[in-house]
Amino acid sequence: MASPVGEDNWVNYVDHQLHGALDLEKRVQIVESFRKAVAAEPGSLKVWMAYCEYFWSLYADCQLGSDAGWPADDQHRGREIFTLDAALRLWQEGYEAVQYRLSDSHELWNRWVALEMELLARSVTEPGIRRITHLFRDRLAVPHATWDNTSQMFSTFLSQHNPGAYEYEMQEATKKAQDAKRLYHLREPFEGKLSAALQSADAAQIKTAMSDYLDWEVRGVKQSKKEPLMNLRICFGLFSRALTGPLASDSDTWQNYLVLISTLHSDVKAKRTKIKTNDLPKMLDVHQRAVHHVPWCGPIWARYILAAEEAGLSFTAIERIKHGATNSGHLDRDGMEAVLDMYSAWCGYLKRTAMNPTATEEAVDLAEVGLPTALEDVKHWGKRQYGDEYRGDPTFRLEKIYIQFLTEKKDDIEGARAIWEQLSTIDIHAKSYDFWLNWFLWEMVVFGSAKNKTRSPTPHTLAQGLRTPSFATRVFEKALHVKDMDWPERIMEVYLKHCNDYELAETLREAQDTIYKTRKGVAKRREREKRQLAEQQAAYAAQMQNTPAPSSHDQVMADAPPADPELNAKRKRAPSVDQGRDGDELASKRPKSESGDAAELKRDRENTSVFISNLPDDVTITRIKKFFKGYGHINNVMLKKEPGAPPVAHVELSSPEDVQSALLRDGKYFDQNAKETVHVSSATNCTLYVTNFPPQFFEKDIRALFEDCGEIHSVRFPSLIANARRRFCYITFRDHAFAEAATKLDGKSMRDGSKLVAKYSDPPGRSGRTGPQAEERELHVVHIPYGMTEDEIKQMFSKTGTVVDVRLIRNLKRESTGTAFVVMESKEQAQEAIKTLDKAVIEKRVLKVELSKPPRAAKVATNNGPANISNGASPESADSLTVAGSPAAGEASAHHNNESLIEVRRRQVVMMNIPDTMNVDQLRRLLAPIEPITRLTLYPQHSGAIAELKDHLAAARAALVVQGMEIEGTGGRRLRVGAHHELFEQEPETRIDRVDQASGKAERPTENKKTAAELMPPPPPVVRPSMKPVSVNRPTLGRGGKRGGLAISGAIHKKLPVNTNTNGTPATNGTTGSSGGGKSNADFKKLFLSGGKEENEHEKSDAKREVKDDAKPEDKEEINKEL
Repeated sequence: MASPVGEDNWVNYVDHQLHGALDLEKRVQIVESFRKAVAAEPGSLKVWMAYCEYFWSLYADCQLGSDAGWPADDQHRGREIFTLDAALRLWQEGYEAVQYRLSDSHELWNRWVALEMELLARSVTEPGIRRITHLFRDRLAVPHATWDNTSQMFSTFLSQHNPGAYEYEMQEATKKAQDAKRLYHLREPFEGKLSAALQSADAAQIKTAMSDYLDWEVRGVKQSKKEPLMNLRICFGLFSRALTGPLASDSDTWQNYLVLISTLHSDVKAKRTKIKTNDLPKMLDVHQRAVHHVPWCGPIWARYILAAEEAGLSFTAIERIKHGATNSGHLDRDGMEAVLDMYSAWCGYLKRTAMNPTATEEAVDLAEVGLPTALEDVKHWGKRQYGDEYRGDPTFRLEKIYIQFLTEKKDDIEGARAIWEQLSTIDIHAKSYDFWLNWFLWEMVVFGSAKNKTRSPTPHTLAQGLRTPSFATRVFEKALHVKDMDWPERIMEVYLKHCNDYELAETLREAQDTIYKTRKGVAKRREREKRQLAEQQAAYAAQMQNTPAPSSHDQVMADAPPADPELNAKRKRAPSVDQGRDGDELASKRPKSESGDAAELKRDRENTSVFISNLPDDVTITRIKKFFKGYGHINNVMLKKEPGAPPVAHVELSSPEDVQSALLRDGKYFDQNAKETVHVSSATNCTLYVTNFPPQFFEKDIRALFEDCGEIHSVRFPSLIANARRRFCYITFRDHAFAEAATKLDGKSMRDGSKLVAKYSDPPGRSGRTGPQAEERELHVVHIPYGMTEDEIKQMFSKTGTVVDVRLIRNLKRESTGTAFVVMESKEQAQEAIKTLDKAVIEKRVLKVELSKPPRAAKVATNNGPANISNGASPESADSLTVAGSPAAGEASAHHNNESLIEVRRRQVVMMNIPDTMNVDQLRRLLAPIEPITRLTLYPQHSGAIAELKDHLAAARAALVVQGMEIEGTGGRRLRVGAHHELFEQEPETRIDRVDQASGKAERPTENKKTAAELMPPPPPVVRPSMKPVSVNRPTLGRGGKRGGLAISGAIHKKLPVNTNTNGTPATNGTTGSSGGGKSNADFKKLFLSGGKEENEHEKSDAKREVKDDAKPEDKEEINKEL
C-alpha cells in the first residue's frame, strides 16, 4: 500500500489501524506508523497532537491500577517501553516541531504544560517547579497568538508554587518577551486576514490571504538583518501551516518553499548569512515531501533530480526518482509540459555525467542508451495521450541535449545532423524561425571547430579553393521553402549577412535572388494578414455596437463614498483617489483579456514602444535615434543607466507599424565599433496604471512595493497642475511577464485600509464617466434631520419613484451629518424628486435636493497637520480652493484668527522649485526634519508651496533647513526659499517628454519681446570709499535682490555696506563692503535662534512696507494705518 499524503490522510490511516490494536505488538506498530507520519508531515499540528496523545494514553494504560484491561505481561513490558520520560520527551519534541505556528501552536503546548502541572500536583518538588518555570520562560519568548493567556497561566502558577519570586520572574519574562510580542504584532494584520478567510471557507480567499502572508515572510527573511534566525523560523512555521493545511497540494507554494531553502543553502555556503546549515531543512527531504504532495508538478521533479545529482547520489538512486515520477500516475495530469520538464532534467543529468572529464565508460554508455530511450518514451507518451495530434516539444529540449552529446562527446556530426533533419519535417518546428536559427548556429559551431579553418569576411570571386560553411547555408535554403513561417524576414536578414561573410560570389548572388522572390511573397502575405485583421476588428466593433448596455439597477454607485463611515467623515468619490484625467481613470484600465475601444488616441506609448538592451556603456539618445533611422518615427527615448548594470532604453514610436519595423533591428550591431548585437523587444503590456497607494509614497516606495514582481524600467507620476488631487502613476516593467505578475497585487490591502489598483494601462480603451451621477440619477440631499435613517430617507423618496440606493454620510462618531446621496431608477424620477422634495420642510429643516455633481479639480492642495493624510484640500482648507492662484492664497488663517496679513506672512516659508508631480503629502514627508507645520499649501501651477509655522522664529529656522534641501527622486533638484510675489509670478513648469519636439517654455508673443538695449543690465552704481554705507536689504540664502515677504523677513534688515556685482545686484550672502559693522552667516544664524528681539520694531516696519506691494486692495488701508 502506498504511503498516505497529507495530515488528514495520515491521521485517518493510523486511526484505521487503531481498531485492531489489541495487543502490545500492534500498539508498537501504531507508534511506528506515527513515527512515519511525523517524518512525512514534520510541521503538522494535527499529526503531532494525535501521536503525543496516543503515546500518553499508552503510558497511562500500562501503569499499575489502570482499568485499561491489559494482560499483566503486556502491562509489565509496556512500562519498560512507554516510560514517563519517553512520553514527556515526545511532547517536547512535538512542541519544538510546531512552536512557530503562531496561530495554533498553543493547542499542543497548553496540553503539554497541563500534564506537567498535573504531575507536579501529585508531588510538589523544587526541580519540578524549576522545570515548569523554565518551560514558561521559553514559551513566552516565542511569538504566538495567545501570549496574554500564557502570561496569565504563568502568573497563576507562580502565585501558587513560588510567590516569593513572583515579581522577579514576571518582570524577567516580560522583559525577554518584548521581541516576541513585537514580532507577532507585525504579523497580526496578516493573521487577522487569514483567520477571516478560513472562517469564510472560501478556497480562493484562503489561498490569497496565505500567499500574501507567505510572500511578506519570504521578503522579511531576505531583508532581515536583525534576528534573522527568529524570522526564518517563523517563516518556516508559516510554510508548515500552509503545506500541511489549505495549500498542501498547491504546486506554486511548494516551489516557493523549495526556492527559499535552495537560496538559503547557497547563502550559507557562500557565507552571506549568519544562519547555519543545521538551521535549514535538508534539501532532499523537502523535495521528497514535495513530489508526494504534488506529483503532477514537473519542475519539482526536475529540481528533485538536480538536488540528488548535487548531493552525489548514485545513478541507481537518481533513476529511482525518475521511475517514481513516471509511475506516479499524475505526471501528465495537466498535459505533457510536466513530462517534458522531468525528462529534460533526467537527460541533462545523463549528459553531464557522460561529458564529465573524469566520466567512466559506463557513464558514457548509460547516456548513449538513455538519451534516445528518453526521446522514444516521451514520443510514445505524447502519442498515448493525444494520438496523432501530438507534435513534440516546441522547444525540442531533449533533442538539443542529445545533439550536444553526439556532437561534443561522440563526435557523431552526421548523427546529430540527422536529428536536425528529422525535426525540420515537423510543422511545429519548421514554421518557427527560432528553430532554423538554432540549427544554423549549430552548423556554424561545427564549421568553426573543424581544423585548418579559413575565414574571409569578404571572399574574392577567384577564391575557388576557399572553405565555406555549405551546410549552414543549406539550412537557410531549406528554411525559405517553408510556407507560413512566423518571421521569415529575420531568416532572410541573417541569410544575407551569412552569405556576405562566408560564401562565394555565386552563392551570394543566388541568395539575393532567392531573398528577392521570397520577400515579394512575404509582402503579399503580410498585406493579406493585415486585411484579415482589419475585417476582424470591424466585425468586433459592429458586434459591440449592437450589444445592449447592461442594466445599472443593481450596480454599485461608481461615485459612491466608502461604505465604512470611519474611513472618511467627508464624502469621497470612487474607490480610486484620482479622477482628474479627463474622466474616470479606472474606466480606461483593462484586464489583459479585454480589448480596447476602436478609437485611437494620437499618442499611445503603452502599445507603440520597444525596449533596446545590450547597449554600449557610452550610448546616447542621439545614437539610439540614429540606430533606428529609417525604421519608424521616434517620439521619445527614456535611457536608463545604472552603475553596475548595462544601459537599457525605452523607445516610443509613433505607431504600431513603426514598432514592427523597429523589431527588425533585433540582433543587429549597434554601430561599427560594437562587439555584441543589441536586443530589441516589444514593450506592449509592460505598463501598469497604479493608484490607491499611500499618498506620501515616493518612487522608491513604489519600486519597493513591486520589487518582487520583476525589474522596473521607469515610474511616471502625473502632473498636478490640472488637478492637485491626483494620486496615480504608470509603472513600466522590463518584460510583460513582470507586469503580469504585478497585476496580481491588484486589490492588495494597503496600510491605510484602501485597496491597491494595479491594471494594464490602455489609453485607447479610455471612456467617459458612467454610473448614476453621469446619468443624472444621483441626488445630493442636505439639511436632512439628524435623526433620520437610510430606510426613512428611502421611504420619503419612494413617493417620487424607485430608489436604487441611499448613502447617508456619517462622521467618525457614526453620527449623521445631515447629508445623503440618493440614486433613483431613472433621470425622470430624479427630476420629479427635485420638484417634489426640494425646499420641503421636514422636522423644521428645509431640505435642499439637487443633482449630484462631480468634484471639481483642485488647483491647490492643503494639508493642515501630520495626521491629515489626504491628497487634496481638507475640509478646513476651502479658502485655498476659492482663491487659487491669488497672492493671498494659503493665508486664510489670517481671517479665521483675526491676524493681520503681515503677521501671517512673517511665520510663513515660501518654497519654490517644487516639481509639479509632487503632491502635498509627499512634500510634508520631505519636510519632516523641520518644526511642526501648522498648514502646508501646495501650488503645482506655480511649482511652489507655502508652509505656515507657529511663529516667525520657527519659520526663520525652517527657512535655513529648507534652502538647498534636495528633493528625493529628482536627480539633484533642490528647494529654494523665495518671496510671495515671486511664487505667484512663477509660470507653470513646462515639460516636453518627446525628443521630436523642442523643449523649453513657449515663446512669448512678439509684442512682448524686449529689445537688446532693454535686456542690457544697468550700469553698476559707483561706491566711493568716503561715502556712507547705503541702506540695502541683505540677500538671503544665496539669492540676490529684494527678499520681500519671506518668513525670515523680520529677522535680517540692517543697514550694511555691501559690494555689488558687475550687473548691479548685491553680492551673495556673507559678502560685505569694506566698512565695519557687517555680520557673518554665523552671526545671522545666532540672531535667528536668539529671537532677534532688539531689532523687532525696525524689522516689522520694513516687513510691512514689503508686504504692502503684494497685498490685496482691501488690506492696503490697514497696512497704511500701521505704517
